[in-house]
Parts: sequence; structure tokens; C-alpha cells
Amino acid sequence: MAVLDHIDFARFIEGVKRRNPGQPEYVQAVQEVAEDIFDFIQDKEEYHEYQILRRIAEPDRVVSFRVCWQDDKGNVRVQRGWRVQNSNAIGPYKGGIRFHPSVTESVLKFLAFEQTFKNSLTGLPMGGGKGGANFNPKGKSDHEVMRFCQSFMTELYCHVGADIDVPAGDIGVGAREIGYMFGQYKRITNKFTGVLTGKGLEYGGSLIRTEATGYGATYFLQNMLERVGNSIDGKTCVISGSGNVATHAAEKINHLGGKVLTLSDSAGFIHDPDGIDPEKVNWVKQHKTKRRGRIADYVKQFKGAKFYEGKRPWGVKCDLAMPCATENELNGEDTKTLINNGCIAVAEGANMPTDLEGVHVFKSAKILFAPGKAANGGGVAVSGLEMSQNSARISWNEEELQKLLTDIMKGIHDSCVEYGGTRGSEHIDYVRGANIAGFKKMADAMLAYGVV
Repeated sequence: MAVLDHIDFARFIEGVKRRNPGQPEYVQAVQEVAEDIFDFIQDKEEYHEYQILRRIAEPDRVVSFRVCWQDDKGNVRVQRGWRVQNSNAIGPYKGGIRFHPSVTESVLKFLAFEQTFKNSLTGLPMGGGKGGANFNPKGKSDHEVMRFCQSFMTELYCHVGADIDVPAGDIGVGAREIGYMFGQYKRITNKFTGVLTGKGLEYGGSLIRTEATGYGATYFLQNMLERVGNSIDGKTCVISGSGNVATHAAEKINHLGGKVLTLSDSAGFIHDPDGIDPEKVNWVKQHKTKRRGRIADYVKQFKGAKFYEGKRPWGVKCDLAMPCATENELNGEDTKTLINNGCIAVAEGANMPTDLEGVHVFKSAKILFAPGKAANGGGVAVSGLEMSQNSARISWNEEELQKLLTDIMKGIHDSCVEYGGTRGSEHIDYVRGANIAGFKKMADAMLAYGVV
């Protein structure tokens, strides 16, 4: 069999672009993975014979639907909803639901593709999916959000189930939205099953789910540093975002002896040279969740901090960086700035927050760089544990879950090390390691099923 070369890779990517016109986020996600997978599968004839990479780059199905609802003034509103079921090769489809005006089919396909690899890396039996709608819950009343969620679930319910597809929350979908959707599913089906994760503790939710993504990303960062004889203790860290992932990452950085310098939202970022300590992190949590405020208000509360409107925090000098906001928030120039300012390690808390140019810069510089599909796997790991608890009708205590989370993140790190190393070098390419480790588990399962 001929060895694959650059022309074959280019032809593959052109095919992905041709089959997915106007979907740049999805093409980017596939290309980032394929760059590493092509090299890995060169001498593995079975993967070529069964077209494994081509099949993984094609979602099992994309369900789209209209969502009609009424606002508080009685006006009929119409949104578009989707559920992308990417792969159930190793378990039920699993992945969040996002409510945000920026949601498109391309965004959800990229998220579902990334989710498939992320879930594979956890070692838990979960496939990959993602869903959402171009609905903006900001500025809506609780009753408007409830009516939208009920209408959304009325369209979605026949495509999901505890053994079929188990959605969770994402941007714009928190405990409130999960509660409304779960209530509607229960009303329609008359079933109380683990069809959603991220539920309230009162009706089948899991402890530490809220903290899991931010904590998990920080554990992964610590694992990378420990491997090279270093630690978070005494290091400065810039973090983007100010939601669930960012604030819990900041909380854990503080706990491990680091100093958090920044947080952000869509309007800009705050820089606090004195450090965003635990008391300040708690204030941000309350301000963003209870008061639904903006990060700019931080400077009115804490002296010495500055707000930079319309900017991102990557120009602030730091040792560590954790992009925890959204996709493509870190570009090539940003990554060069971080490196020039002495940043030694980056762990992605969001999904694909670094664009392709930025990924290439980090890889070329050989700094410690953990892609989101590895570093932010903590959230879905605890969601998987919530599924297990729901199936067994039990609840584990916080100590047990914290131990499971740290073990899972260590396992993901070790898998990346196994497949990301090169002979004669101590450096680990965590992007390559994550892509290959996630791919191999899925690919071997698909081979076992034959052509389906």
C-alpha cells in the first residue's frame, strides 16, 4: 500500500470543504485532527480499507428543526434548533446544548466532532454530540426562557434518551434551562430517566459537576508541569472568560498556589495586578450568576484593577494561560505575544479557543500546550459519572467524585504522553497525543462493527 503524502492530505481536506460549504469552524476542527492522524495511520492498512477517518469526519446525522415560542407580550417568535449526533461508536451520544445567537450548524458540527474525541479520551463509554439554538437567553424573563426550553424539548425529545443521546448544558444553558427541558421531557414521555446531565441535586444531578470543567483543566495543567519537575505554585496565570469554567479554574489556580491576573467577558477584560484571590473570585461568581452583571463592574469593587474594553488578556505578562471563553479567541499573533512574554504552559478550558495558526505556533515553540479536547474533559467526565449514578439510582459523595475526576484527568494526560512523544526527545506534543489517543479508541470500535 502506498504511503500517504501531503497531496493525499490536501485532497482529503478539499473533500471536507466541498461536502461542508460555508462551515469554516467544522473544517478547522477536522483539519486540526487530521494533521496528526494522517501520519499515525500511514502504515495501518485496516484504517484505510474501512475509510475510518472519512467516516469519523461525517456526522452520523444532523437533526434541524423549527422552535416556535411566545414572548411575554404574546408575540410569536421563531428560532432554529439543531442536534448533531456525530458518533456513537463507544457509547450514547453525549454533549451539551448551547443557546446563543452565534449558534450555526457549522459551530455545532465542530463542537460535536471535538466532543467525540474528548469523550473518547475520558475512558468512559460515551459517544459525541452537540446541540443548540440561535436563541439568546440574555434579557429574557424566566417565563420566556421556560417557554422556549419547553418548545425546544418538544422538538428534540424523540431524538434523545438515556441510552441514545444524553445532552447537557453549555453556553446559555445552565441549571435553569436544564430544569425546564427535563421537566418537559418528563411531561411528554412520562419517564424519569437520565436523559440530561447537569441536573439539580434534587432530581438526579451530581455533586461537583459545576466545578468539574475548570478544576479538570487546572489538574491537567498541573499534570503537565509536574511531568517536567514544575508546578502551579508561585506562577502567574491569565484566564479568559468569567463564567463557570473560568471562575472555577481561577479558584483551583488559587488553591494550588498560583496568582490569577485576568478574567474577561465579551466586552473586554480586567487586569488585577494584586491577584484575583478567592474572595474576589466568589464576588465574580455571584455577580455573573445572581446579578447577571458584566466583568467591567469588577473595577468599581476592587481598587487597583483596570478594565480594557474590547480587548483580550493575552498581552498581560504571565507564566501560565487558560483560555476559557469561546472558540478562536487566541490567534497566531496572540500566541506569539504569550510566548515572547515568558508563558511556559497553556491549557484550554474552552472548545477550540486557539485557531489553527496559533496551534502551529505553540507546537513549533514546543511549550506545554494542552488542547481543549484533553484539558477540558473534566466536565463531560463528571457528566458521564452522573449518567452512571442515574442508571444505578445512586449518588456518590463529593470525596469519591473528586478522586474520580483527578484520576480521569491523570488518565487523559497519560494517554496524551503515550501517543504524543517522539523518540529521542523529552518533549510531548499534547495536541498530537490527544488526537491519536482519542482517534484510536473510536477507530478500533468502528472496525469491530464492520461497515455500519
